Amino acid sequence: MDSKTIAKIAQIASALEVSGYPKPGNVHRTRDFEDMEFEDFVISGIVIGDTIEKATSKVDKNSLQNAGLGKYILEAVKETDKWIANNTNLGIVMMITPIACGAAISDDFSQLRKNTAELMKATTVEDAVDLYDAINIADAGGMGDQDEYDVASENAKEELRANKQTMFDVLEISAPWDRLANEMTTGMPVVFEKGYPTYSGLRKTMKANDACVLTFLTILSEIPDTLISRKYGDKKADEVSSQARELLSFKDDESFSDKLNEFDNYLYENKLNPGTTADLTAASIFVSYLESNF
Repeated sequence: MDSKTIAKIAQIASALEVSGYPKPGNVHRTRDFEDMEFEDFVISGIVIGDTIEKATSKVDKNSLQNAGLGKYILEAVKETDKWIANNTNLGIVMMITPIACGAAISDDFSQLRKNTAELMKATTVEDAVDLYDAINIADAGGMGDQDEYDVASENAKEELRANKQTMFDVLEISAPWDRLANEMTTGMPVVFEKGYPTYSGLRKTMKANDACVLTFLTILSEIPDTLISRKYGDKKADEVSSQARELLSFKDDESFSDKLNEFDNYLYENKLNPGTTADLTAASIFVSYLESNF
């Protein structure tokens, strides 16, 4: 697939994800947070387009270690930082960049997941260093904030180089407590086996907004959100997933809209933000649109 198309799809997926409303606990078109607004996310989705186009135009299937995934994640975060004061899209960029490059070297959709996984396995130490810089610029909490290769440590990058830790290696370390890191090191099972099939199936019978919200709820109902886990503990994340499962049982009931709004209000009022689930939803929409355009 050509680079311009992939970049446009990345922008579209970002816009559709944030526009989904009421997407419980997240910023959406009818809900702002105190420190970030709906428009911040729209802008973020637009400004990553050039970087995704560049990344996908440079990738070579015969030299995957030179794909520069970390470099382009960092570039996208830096570009976002020029326009937006908060971390709005680090997770989305981390997910979309390898998938986008995987699409660029795939002859058809059936190759996309395998090529994405191979790109991740081929990442380098410098990719890891660039990822750490991106995390620090975005001021993202949680990933790597442990004793080993702590992103906040002044010596972290030197330690990565000294121990020859690639981006794949450091994400594997974070995988037990960070769902995005887990996705990126295990072939993205949530995106390819749950999120993308759900969204694609729903779009056959309903509007993009409803498909987005139901995909989000489906992922949340089955996969506890690790952003909530890191802030409030696994028990609270499990409770939120249980609430999402209960809510989905009413999806065909006339009361669903009211219950959905109640859930959104509950999460917002209690500062329970399933931000990881939103990133997984964006990546799922991205994959769905890639399939349609191969």
